[in-house]
Amino acid sequence: MISAYTGTQIREAEKRVLEAGLDAGADAVLMQRAAYGLANTVIRELRSRGQRLYGSSVTVLAGKGNNGGDGLFAAVLLAGRGMRTTAVLTGGDAHAAGLAAFRKAGGRAVALTAGNGAEQAAAAARADVVIDAVLGTGARGGLRGPAADLMAALERARPRLVVACDIPSGVDADTGEAPAPVLTADVTVTFGAAKAGLLADPGADFAGRVQVLPIGIEAGLPWPALQRLEAGDLAALLPHPGRRAHKYSRGVLGVVAGSAAYPGAAVLACRGALAAGAGMVRYLGPPDVADLVRRWCPEIVCSTGAVADAHVQAWLVGSGLDESDEQQLQRARDAADSGLPTIADAGALPALPEVLAPQVVLTPHAGELAALLKRLGVELDRPAVEAATLGAVRRAAGLTEATVLLKGATTLVASPYQDFYSQAEGTPWLATAGSGDVLAGVIGALLAQLGADVGRFAERGIDPDARWAAIAAMAASLHGRAGALASGGGPVTAGAIAGSIPEVIRTL
Repeated sequence: MISAYTGTQIREAEKRVLEAGLDAGADAVLMQRAAYGLANTVIRELRSRGQRLYGSSVTVLAGKGNNGGDGLFAAVLLAGRGMRTTAVLTGGDAHAAGLAAFRKAGGRAVALTAGNGAEQAAAAARADVVIDAVLGTGARGGLRGPAADLMAALERARPRLVVACDIPSGVDADTGEAPAPVLTADVTVTFGAAKAGLLADPGADFAGRVQVLPIGIEAGLPWPALQRLEAGDLAALLPHPGRRAHKYSRGVLGVVAGSAAYPGAAVLACRGALAAGAGMVRYLGPPDVADLVRRWCPEIVCSTGAVADAHVQAWLVGSGLDESDEQQLQRARDAADSGLPTIADAGALPALPEVLAPQVVLTPHAGELAALLKRLGVELDRPAVEAATLGAVRRAAGLTEATVLLKGATTLVASPYQDFYSQAEGTPWLATAGSGDVLAGVIGALLAQLGADVGRFAERGIDPDARWAAIAAMAASLHGRAGALASGGGPVTAGAIAGSIPEVIRTL
């Protein structure tokens, strides 16, 4: 499992290490470790591109603080490998020891001014590698002045290779907010642990591949601000039917979905649930939609009855519901009130009460989350949600007391207990009609199979009270992996995503 932390958590861990060392040189040791890892990453990246080191050029964009010092000391090590080094001092000055070592190693330092920004941007764009070491984890509010102009010009020019030092300058380490301009990195070398802002949009848009380098503070880190499940976590958490398992013991999911306008949503939700291993699926809905469900999924048991009469372990409601179908909306309300784990897709949200429960999983995209927050008295439009996804999903979970999964390029899950997950295994081709219905089916199947298995999550260090968020994150990961497998780099349909889920589970 990848654990990510806020900048404040990282700085506090560093402070404890420094205080425990009782040595004025401990700070320099941490900086040298960071610089060594940064320099080695640059070397590996250049070699992987077939670039020789000797004679190659590196430009360090160095701020005044420790982040700039990390970049300057890394350039010293690169100069020792025969690289030509230039430092653009974006604040007019830089970390004193780092700058002195840089000059001693033969580096050329230039102070950035309003008058030479275009010249420095053009020169940096021609370098073989640019190291972004302007702002670190403590920065807020983005770049300003000549440094902002320099970054904007470089983002337009797109240098050959950009390596960010700890975090792309301008990205908020805590939230992922990224006021323009931000220079998009090919690789972000982050120290001690991943930063939460690198695993949340829009910060993740600029991070490229994130490489975590230990520097000796890791043992002092607290409970993470954000987590990401990996393949090993999924393998351990996914259900494994025992020899005497039967369809009822493997989880029965009730589905309230589909309408005359969107009958396919019910089919896709049911296909997703079957593919993710539900032992049985019961569909409740209009007869014409039920007929379509039977044709596509003969395994489904269809009924026009009431929620109270269906014996299930979890509910899926909302996919493809029509706001004019009061009977289906009432079924959705009854399911959410049942006390059973419930996945509520967007079509059900307007019909549900404002305050729910942790075992209810809401799955809006950014526009639907904005509408939900507006009903709760929070005026955020879709662009505002997309500009601060972590803050928006945190707020929604706190107000609704439900588990909230925000769909997107990076899918975020927040529990009302303030446990957060970030998953990003998918492909842009997943942005296709019906994809979210399949995801709802996967979540529903896992809720039915795993909702009562408290011990399974406790063994992995997951708070049992917040297991609903972990289940939703598992489903998001499976869905993303299935989409990437089905796509193979090209267009994919929702049905193909559902069809690939069993293969992903077998592989895991």
